Amino acid sequence: MNDRQTYKTDLVKSILEEFPNASTRSLASILFERYPLDFINLEQARGHIRYYRGEHENSKSLRDTSHFTSMEERKNRQGWSKLPESDYKEQEAFIMPQGNNRILMLSDIHLPYHDEQALSIALEWGYNKNPNAIILNGDTIDMYQASRFIKDRRLRDLSGEINITREFLKQLKEEFDCPIYFKLGNHEDRWENYLKSVAPELLGIADFELRNVLRFGELGVTEIKSKQSIKAGHLNILHGHEFGHSVFSPVNAARGLYMRSKAYSIVGHHHQTSEHSEKDLNGNVVTTWSMGCLCGLMPEYMPYNKWNHGFAWVETEASGDFEVKNLRIIEGKVR
Repeated sequence: MNDRQTYKTDLVKSILEEFPNASTRSLASILFERYPLDFINLEQARGHIRYYRGEHENSKSLRDTSHFTSMEERKNRQGWSKLPESDYKEQEAFIMPQGNNRILMLSDIHLPYHDEQALSIALEWGYNKNPNAIILNGDTIDMYQASRFIKDRRLRDLSGEINITREFLKQLKEEFDCPIYFKLGNHEDRWENYLKSVAPELLGIADFELRNVLRFGELGVTEIKSKQSIKAGHLNILHGHEFGHSVFSPVNAARGLYMRSKAYSIVGHHHQTSEHSEKDLNGNVVTTWSMGCLCGLMPEYMPYNKWNHGFAWVETEASGDFEVKNLRIIEGKVR
C-alpha cells in the first residue's frame, strides 16, 4: 500500500471510529464534506466506507475488519438495552383549558398575613370582570409555623393557618363559581419539607398530602404542582421559585425573568410589579412580567423592601394570543 492509500485509509478509519453507529450513507457524506480534495465524488467516498466496514464483496479478503462493526452486527447488538432504568420524569406544563380564557391571577397572599384591604380590592375588581377561572399563583398560605426559620410560637399556629385557607377557598368558590387553580409555591413547599424533616413516616399517606389537608376535592380546587409551569395560550405562568435563588435582577424582576425564560412569562414570588420587553434580530418582541403581592408590605423579618400590592388579569384567544393587565393597587385604587 503506497503513502496515498495509507493516508486515505487513515481518513476513513478516523470517521468510522468517530461515528461508529452512523449509516454508511451518512458517513460518506461526512467524509466527502471534510476531505473534498481527497475523493473524486460522494460515491467514491461511500465505496471506501463500505470497503472498510466489510460491506463490499471483496473487503473481507483484502483487510482485517474485526475492529469495525458491520451494519448487521449493529442491528443485532443489545449492548445499550441493558442500561439501568432511569427514574427521571419529565415535568409537563399544565395546559389551561380554552374555556378558561378570562383569568384572575392572585399571587403571594400569604394567609393569614394577607393585607385585608388589598385582597378585598383585587377580589372586587375581579368579580366585576366576571372571570371564568382563578389562578392562585403560589404562596397563598404562608405556612409560617412549618418553616425552617426560628419561629415565634405565640403567633397563629399551623392549624389556624390551614383553617383560614380552607375558609378563603370556600368563599372564593361561593362568590365566583368558576374553576380555581391552586399553584404550589415555595411557601406551600414548607408543608412537605416539614413532613420530610419532622414526620417522614407520614409521607405517602394521602390524608397528609396538602391537597387533602386543604380539602381541594371537596371544594373543587385543582392543584398545580410546585415547579410545574402553566400554559395559558402562549403565556407561561410560574410562581417564580422554579428558577432557584439569586437569578433575578435586583432592579427589575421581570428583566431577570426574561434572562432566564426568553419567552412570554409572568411570575409572582418577588412581590413587585414590573415589566420588561426585548426585540430579537428578527423583530419579534418578547415581554415578561412580575406581579405584586396581596400580603402585608412590612413584615417583621423584612420591614424595608420594594414590595407593592398588585394582581393580574389575563385573557387568551383560541389562537394562543393573549393580553396581560399587570395591575397595581396604590392608595386603595387599582392602577
